[in-house]
Amino acid sequence: IIPQVPQEFRDNPEKLGEYFIHSVDGKMVPLSAVVKISTNASPAAIEQFNQLNSSTISALPLPGVTTGDGLKVLEDLAKETLPDTFFVDYSGQSRQEKEQGNTILIAFAAAVVVIYLVLAAQFESFRDPLIIMMAVPLSIFGAIVPLNIGLGTLNIYTQVGLITLIGLITKHGILLVEFANQQREAHGMRRRDAIIASAKVRLRPILMT
Repeated sequence: IIPQVPQEFRDNPEKLGEYFIHSVDGKMVPLSAVVKISTNASPAAIEQFNQLNSSTISALPLPGVTTGDGLKVLEDLAKETLPDTFFVDYSGQSRQEKEQGNTILIAFAAAVVVIYLVLAAQFESFRDPLIIMMAVPLSIFGAIVPLNIGLGTLNIYTQVGLITLIGLITKHGILLVEFANQQREAHGMRRRDAIIASAKVRLRPILMT
């Protein structure tokens, strides 16, 4: 039960001092005789994050600045200015990047190993998969260059795209090697000539892809 006095007795803070209360000796005294009312500024609403009082910062990086660089600047500023009892947490895309950004190397390594093993079983050779996957580092380099010059950010969608790129480039390598092997078996072509012929046939589909 929360009691409440009529509106005319609580229009302003000064009227609170006119309330009479019992003192320690049982006498009725005005509230203004025992308390002092002061006014302080406070936020209209207290935000919470993970059940803790929080302050939210929303920002967009400038063109040419990646999300990772922006988060690093924020963390450095937090270490310099915030007390030890404060900490920084993230939500949305920034949280995804912090949680999953460290797994990209593991995902790349797993993708390469799985593709290599599948190719080794398909070609019944450990040499052909190595030849096929020699194009993967160059293709990854070509995809990362635009990120380094500010044309994109390394987020979760970029990581998925890079892993997809590994499979796509591997597919082109499979077709190149297989066509070259067919040329050598069917026409007795030398290795270099078979590779050149295979590259001529596959160049247009690769560029279209």
